[in-house]
Amino acid sequence: MRILVTGAAGFIGSHLVDRLLGDGHEVVAVDTLVSGHRANLADSVELHEVDVADPAFTALAVKTEPEAICHLAAQVSVRVSVSDPLLDARTNVLGTINVLEAARTAGSRKTVFTSSCAVYGVPDSLPVGPDAPLRPRSPYAASKTTGETYMQAYRDLHGLDFTTLTLANVYGPRQTPEGEAGVISIFTAALLKGEPTIVFGDGSHTRDYVYVLDVVDAYARALAGGPSGRFNIGTGVQTSDRALHTLVARAAGAPDAPGSAPFRLGDLPAMALDPAPAREELGWRPTTALADGLEATVEWARSH
Repeated sequence: MRILVTGAAGFIGSHLVDRLLGDGHEVVAVDTLVSGHRANLADSVELHEVDVADPAFTALAVKTEPEAICHLAAQVSVRVSVSDPLLDARTNVLGTINVLEAARTAGSRKTVFTSSCAVYGVPDSLPVGPDAPLRPRSPYAASKTTGETYMQAYRDLHGLDFTTLTLANVYGPRQTPEGEAGVISIFTAALLKGEPTIVFGDGSHTRDYVYVLDVVDAYARALAGGPSGRFNIGTGVQTSDRALHTLVARAAGAPDAPGSAPFRLGDLPAMALDPAPAREELGWRPTTALADGLEATVEWARSH
């Protein structure tokens, strides 16, 4: 299958490219390299430096005729979205619409859209099921919610199949401090350098951390015939900020003695995603224990 991947040189996108090539697919890799890195991709991968919001993206899709498009390109910082919501909307809303138009024009069969657990806001209960109400609390979360709405609209209007993967906090090798699991990269870099680390508040806030190679397996399963709709890609397990610091310090062989700072305005107190529907309908399940994934992440950071 020929698959176009946007955000192909980014953290998750580059691992997805590796997986798809390993599965024998042909990949059309697209990335502006604003936040992605060419070094994340094998030298044999031809990279098209095209912005998903530009007309040139549609021209590329028409030329290459991908059977499916995996859309991972995004502005991923909540703080940037608050300070510059128009920038966020250009990439995450207009860019997603342009990807859908490109898929429709090129005759693609399916799009796989990358959403975020941020769309759920403060949920009524944990872990969150995929049918929970969407309550975006930032322009970033609102833009992801809008992207999901457009996916549904294009299926209803044009018959363009889609699967939305709503990701928990993804971590692993090649991760950068930006994004929803960037704290792992921040802790890792500081602890390896012997620099101080900070935990906000009393460290009781929790997140659901899912390993990047488990995540790209969900994309592969969605491409292989996964049904339309939204699927939560997480572990369902909550890990507190303080417990996370202990695990990263242990993996880094560093002291587990973070400083503290006040909780940040707007931070969600807790999040975890229920992966049961993804298990039942995609055949997907997370297989990497957090401690093992952190060991691999720290070792990659140590060598780079």
